[in-house]
Amino acid sequence: MTGTPLMWSLFATFVFVALLVDFFALRKQGAHQVTIREAAIWSLIWVAVSFIFVGWMWWHLGGMNPDPALRAVANDKSLEFITGYLVEKALAVDNIFVFLMLFTYFAVPADYQKRVLMIGILGALVLRAIMIFVGAWAISRFHWTLYVFGAFLVFTGIKMWWAAGQEPDLESNPALKWIRRHMRIAPNYDGERLTTVVEGVRMATPLAVVVILIGIVDVIFAVDSIPAIFAITTDTFIVLTSNVFAILGLRAMYFLLAGMHERFHLLSYGLALVLLLIGTKMLLIDVYKIPVVWSLGATLGILAATMILSLLIPPKGSAHRGAYPFARKREAGDKRE
Repeated sequence: MTGTPLMWSLFATFVFVALLVDFFALRKQGAHQVTIREAAIWSLIWVAVSFIFVGWMWWHLGGMNPDPALRAVANDKSLEFITGYLVEKALAVDNIFVFLMLFTYFAVPADYQKRVLMIGILGALVLRAIMIFVGAWAISRFHWTLYVFGAFLVFTGIKMWWAAGQEPDLESNPALKWIRRHMRIAPNYDGERLTTVVEGVRMATPLAVVVILIGIVDVIFAVDSIPAIFAITTDTFIVLTSNVFAILGLRAMYFLLAGMHERFHLLSYGLALVLLLIGTKMLLIDVYKIPVVWSLGATLGILAATMILSLLIPPKGSAHRGAYPFARKREAGDKRE
């Protein structure tokens, strides 16, 4: 484990300052539609911040030390971070497509999407940190947990492969059905507010419903992605830091890729193969430990191949069709809604 008190403190400070700058920028800009240029700039900033951090970690662990043993540790840990970061970024693409489906289904105005994603990312950071520490504790106490994670990733990869290209049915989603039964939901948006008053009754706005569903979606995806990074390393510090830095750039990546989901229609197949690869790696951990550099190379190769094939092979149809404003789906008999 590489996480010393100093490293944990600097990491926490690093993330706090980054979020503070992001919040300040969000408040100064106000509600507005994010352009491709703005999303690209912020994506580059978050990637640069992540590599500045891993560069500092490499130096701190002895990357420039004359002792070859310390240099080897620094190189290995840095490579684990980069591989974990890449895997989390790749798996986050599926989050992006689901976010796009939610925004389309609820007809969320483009000006409000940035705020929704910011709240969702903060919730994701907290929930993932809890899940990572629980997972690390389970692995340290029960080695067989690794096999459970590996089998789960293989199963998820197969399931993702068969589900790729199919149109999601949000209307039958149990979480949405539960929200409709237990919450009073206003028929229209009220700016960026999460609650509003309709005829003297306090209600949640559709924006609040989207925030809740995004939180649920992230928990579901975390169940897939967190075991995947434990297959790369069981170092809690590396697992958490690579996960957090991947999540911090998720909002900018959404606005950068949201308009490209049709072009990379085969990417889900690539992500399924990555999960199968990582799950197999975890199942073989006591038989043969696949080098991290091989995992990194295979992940890059699979993702690059599916993206190139997506551009060469035209899609048969959109995976996210049909915009259904929330008010349109209101059931006449549901008076609580």
